[in-house]
Amino acid sequence: MVACTVLERYWGELGVRDETLGKSQHPREHGTGSNLMATRKAAKMKEMTAENATFLLHGVYLPAVKNESQLTKKVIEAVPADKAEYRPDSVSKSAMELVRHIAAADIRFLDTVITGQFATGAVLPPELKAPAEIAAWYSENYAQRLEALSKLTSEQLLKVVDFRGMFQRPAVMFLMIGVHHTIHHRGQLSSYLRCMGAKVPSIYGESYDAEQARKTAQA
Repeated sequence: MVACTVLERYWGELGVRDETLGKSQHPREHGTGSNLMATRKAAKMKEMTAENATFLLHGVYLPAVKNESQLTKKVIEAVPADKAEYRPDSVSKSAMELVRHIAAADIRFLDTVITGQFATGAVLPPELKAPAEIAAWYSENYAQRLEALSKLTSEQLLKVVDFRGMFQRPAVMFLMIGVHHTIHHRGQLSSYLRCMGAKVPSIYGESYDAEQARKTAQA
């Protein structure tokens, strides 16, 4: 019951404006713009407490982001190096561009919580060229950040962080913003795999390719 109350209060505030944050609300969905603003004002979220922040980190977010990072690593590893420049359309990102973006952004969002600021500098070493190399870097650096996150104080979790002048949130909230961002782009990347002749790993449940491999092994 406590978990539902906390999550409903804070996750509901994340629908802001772009793909990084998931589905955003549009005034037409709930009447006029003025009505929407009035609704949001009436439902203004209460200030997050130290107890809320600690519970979200240890009870909800850390287990979730650890699991998601393992899924992300599997998808990155599945990208064939010799076909990593594949893109389904000329305006789409290539598979390699998505690999680099996902890995770098994931670490950046973790660093945001740890350092208390959203930095936009380079994160991924430029010498890493192959998906397997980036997957290994991602896994190592993610594990290091998880260790650091587990030691943060409630004051650090509550520090208000500005996201490019668009909105401000307590630092701990950037963990789930990062997860939403990753899920979005990981979905894009996973849809490229068969087109590149690769196998799709299990993500949320067993994939077709994983099922066929299991049946073959059992035969």
